[in-house]
Amino acid sequence: MRILVLGSTGYLGGHIAGRLRALPGTQVLTGGRAPDSDVRFDLATDPQGGLADALAAVAPDAVVNCAGVVGGSVLTLAEVNARGPAALCAAMRAATPGARLVHLGSAAEYGPCRGGERTPEDAPARPPAPYGATKLAGTLAVTASGLDAVVLRVTNPVGAGATSAGLPGRLAAELRHATAHSPHGTIRVGDLSVQRDFVDVRDVARAAALAVTARGPLPPVLNIGSGRAIPVRDLAHGLVRTAGFLGRLEESPGSGRSAAVPWQCADITAAARELRWHPEHTLAESLTELWEAAVLVPL
Repeated sequence: MRILVLGSTGYLGGHIAGRLRALPGTQVLTGGRAPDSDVRFDLATDPQGGLADALAAVAPDAVVNCAGVVGGSVLTLAEVNARGPAALCAAMRAATPGARLVHLGSAAEYGPCRGGERTPEDAPARPPAPYGATKLAGTLAVTASGLDAVVLRVTNPVGAGATSAGLPGRLAAELRHATAHSPHGTIRVGDLSVQRDFVDVRDVARAAALAVTARGPLPPVLNIGSGRAIPVRDLAHGLVRTAGFLGRLEESPGSGRSAAVPWQCADITAAARELRWHPEHTLAESLTELWEAAVLVPL
């Protein structure tokens, strides 16, 4: 089976490409802007014809789209998160219409949810910020494409290699610096009272591999999360304990985006039914992986 992974140099893409390479009988190719990509193209800017030609040249059995951005200008978010998936779908219809597409979406597409409840895939999508809105536009492009496609709506991934764009990666980097220079100091963070659904990045990678190899059509959207919400404060203090930091966290008012979505918890029943998938790693295991990778990064 030949699988093309787009965005393989990113946090999720790297884990997913590694998981797919471990599958017997698979050949994993990488696609993107990186100079060492097997297939060089930019979903955000390249013309559709060029994308179709690139896909036709490698003729993948499946494409996994991990390309995306979480920050930057609204224009950048729209180009990568919305235009990118639309361009990919058009190119696949022209060049590889029989290939399966697994696209990584985000639970941020849902927006505010009722506290204390798990959010199913058919819940209203009302993202309050440009990131969630552009990810939703990408999801709609995929689900309306007519391709053999599934969108994995991922909650908040935690694990080795987490970037500073999210709290786990950012806090790990700050703790790494603090434990080396001021282990009894203070680290300032935002509002940690909101509740979020955190999922191990290795479980996300396994879900993507199962979606690639599943027989028969899949539902258009599947939630991938832990199925439980915890206060972000619990994650932060768990990481502090894992790091052995002896100082204190000082909270300040959070961002408007966090305040607009005080609760997030995914209903993962459909993923269990369709993929035989369930999360295998605990949050403590995720934080250990995150910290052990963080300490390897040079100061």
